[in-house]
Amino acid sequence: MLRRLRQFSYLAWWQLRAFMGRRAPLQSVNFILDRCNLRCRHCSVYAIATPRIKTFVKIREELEYCYRLGSRFIDFEGGELYLWKDETEEGRTLRINDVIDLAHEIGFWSVTITTNAQLPFEGTHADQVWVSMDGVGEWHDSIRGQGTFERLDQNIRRYGEWRQSQGGHAAPVCVNMVLNNENYPCLEQALEYVRQNPCIDQISVNFHTPFSETEGLFLAPDIRNQIIDRLIDYKRRGYPIMNSRSGLQAMKMHEGRTLCTDRYCWVTNFIFSDGSRSPKCMGYVHGVCDRCGFSMGGEMYAMQHFRPDTLLSGLRLRT
Repeated sequence: MLRRLRQFSYLAWWQLRAFMGRRAPLQSVNFILDRCNLRCRHCSVYAIATPRIKTFVKIREELEYCYRLGSRFIDFEGGELYLWKDETEEGRTLRINDVIDLAHEIGFWSVTITTNAQLPFEGTHADQVWVSMDGVGEWHDSIRGQGTFERLDQNIRRYGEWRQSQGGHAAPVCVNMVLNNENYPCLEQALEYVRQNPCIDQISVNFHTPFSETEGLFLAPDIRNQIIDRLIDYKRRGYPIMNSRSGLQAMKMHEGRTLCTDRYCWVTNFIFSDGSRSPKCMGYVHGVCDRCGFSMGGEMYAMQHFRPDTLLSGLRLRT
């Protein structure tokens, strides 16, 4: 109870400072490696000849930096996190759980990992697990490779059995779906899959952001806006959609632009796999903020406009 009160006090203090113009991140995203075990159509990580893999010492330095900035939530990204490892001077092999434990030791309240679920992930020390899913069955396979959905489904169910053996006291699982102009017809099927799967808690819906050489996957604005209206309706009907209604509304496109531009993205800071640091995401770095499809962008816009449903959703998710 005391820990929870301290967290709420910090959040109130952070929000007050933000209202007064003090911009400090509350969440950090750290990409700790480029190495991956898939060749997804929307991603260029697999094409890197010499994948970058951060050392444990480097990750500690970056986490301490983020904590000093004011961040209290950390998301680890890859590549594929379950491929990360490092060796200590004593010859011990460190894995992703050691990185998660380090973040908790430093003082982060919540640690999230993102995985493509091609490897088992039961036993995780994370507070939340996000699984990248681009549809059900062949829809997913068409983007990530033949057989990837079957492995994803098996590993999610395997994790659910492990979580049940722990009395339910383990990280919730959220699937993270990115809609593009090829897989969007599968949205309803994906929502049903999540709703009926007892091993999955929620689904987060994003839209493809047109980074260089992936512009062909960008979804037409009118279709995107229609999908958002449908998502809001599904959410009203009780489907386990993580996005808040206000956050979804902010992701709509008006005259070719979204509301959730880089002006609102300072709530999260980023450290990329090459060690570079940015107060804003890769969309800002690549100049595509006007077509941002990240659900995080919509949620940050709604939070900074004091939308009650978004604030409550964030508190339930992160504390």
